[in-house]
Amino acid sequence: MHEVNDNIGAHMSISGGVHKAIERGKSVRHQVVQIFTKNNMQWQAKEFASAELDAFQKAKDDSGIHSVIAHNSYLINLAALKEDTYEKSMLAFADEMKRCHQLKIKYLVFHPGSHGGAGEENGLNKIAESLNRLLDKHNKWEVHPTFETTAGQGKNLGYSFEHFNYLLDKIEQKERIAFCVDTCHIFAAGYDISTEEGYKKTFDAFDSSIGLDKIAVFHVNDSKKELGSRVDRHEHLGKGTIGVDAFRLLMKDERFKDVPKILETPKGDDLKEDIINTNLLRSF
Repeated sequence: MHEVNDNIGAHMSISGGVHKAIERGKSVRHQVVQIFTKNNMQWQAKEFASAELDAFQKAKDDSGIHSVIAHNSYLINLAALKEDTYEKSMLAFADEMKRCHQLKIKYLVFHPGSHGGAGEENGLNKIAESLNRLLDKHNKWEVHPTFETTAGQGKNLGYSFEHFNYLLDKIEQKERIAFCVDTCHIFAAGYDISTEEGYKKTFDAFDSSIGLDKIAVFHVNDSKKELGSRVDRHEHLGKGTIGVDAFRLLMKDERFKDVPKILETPKGDDLKEDIINTNLLRSF
């Protein structure tokens, strides 16, 4: 079988154990996978047994999958106004970092958070302060918190590259921070990557605000909603309002050749949708 080296993969279910996500990725010839390290809608999870960690590493070693990305729980909000939610978020984030450390996963993708009505500047300040606390306390773990760009739905932060520039300015251990660019989210936030001119303008803006070298992963999703809608709804590649040109440009962009590209589009148990989307990306 012809082996490709394209850093394409998808988010895979951990149903049946974290090692099962690796097996699912291997079954569709993916080279990278993204996982939740636990049930993403629960605050806590039981500790990994040593057998689980061994099974994960063995599956990875046997798979040809060279990179695993983790995505943290959707419950976590590092800008939460409610004290109990904030404390639970900090504990859960630390636990996610520990689980990544145990699984030898370098990048932990997370949504920056929602300011909940406190205002964007207050929310951003709280996120930066939270990360400074977490990174200072857990500085022995080789885990990089990885900001995900957002659509800006509701009071969510991270829909503007300037937000991240502001955050980086206040984060002490900048070298431990990475970024995940979600194509659906930036489009919904108003960055038009659907044309060659818009694509270039968008990544020039990212480079000047943050730096392209900070991009550790892409989420490769089309959008159900229109440019600037601020609504986060993923669609299969070429079936949404972004269209195929953006994905062709991304796949041909030499600057991002070595950056994992993760599909987060809807799919069934047979993963056939992942195969269709993967084949489209590989055709570029």
